[in-house]
Amino acid sequence: MFPQFLIFFLLCTLSASLNTDQEKTDEDFGRSLDPKLLGLEKQEKLSHFRFFWHDIVSGTNPSSVVIVPPPLKNSNTAFGLVNMIENPLTLGPQLSSKLVGKAQGFYASTSQSEVDLIMAMNFAITEGKYNGSTITVLGRNPVFNKVREMPVIGGSGLFRFARGYAELRTHWFSPKTNNAIVEYNIYVLHY
Repeated sequence: MFPQFLIFFLLCTLSASLNTDQEKTDEDFGRSLDPKLLGLEKQEKLSHFRFFWHDIVSGTNPSSVVIVPPPLKNSNTAFGLVNMIENPLTLGPQLSSKLVGKAQGFYASTSQSEVDLIMAMNFAITEGKYNGSTITVLGRNPVFNKVREMPVIGGSGLFRFARGYAELRTHWFSPKTNNAIVEYNIYVLHY
């Protein structure tokens, strides 16, 4: 009887130890925080940014490259196309105007009936007090609409906890090269 009691005792001790470890793991997984610990005691600001996004797919040094070509060669919408980008962001529509950052991410053609893109980008700002901060945009872009809107879903640096929207207007497009210049107006709430 003694060995059975010893085995029972050891199993109970081991079980209690495992339960304690499990509770500690659950407690460490998620917990409430005081927002002041993250510097969120300040009031939110609404900022507006305006710049031009240069999608350069032609030439010897493109800023946008095809990763997955459209599988259907006769598609008018390039359905299935995926491009990876590191597009310049400038103050004016000329590529030679002041560089304020770059858009890094990708876009993909998602419609069989119209030219419609899903876009995921980080706007990496390199100018002024926002240097090193990013604004993240993810959304649908029906490129032939005069004005399009995509959500700001977050950011980093001075744009932690950011939210808002980006309004897009095509400034210039070349059907011959597929190069484009798009004006972005971004309205973002941030701390």
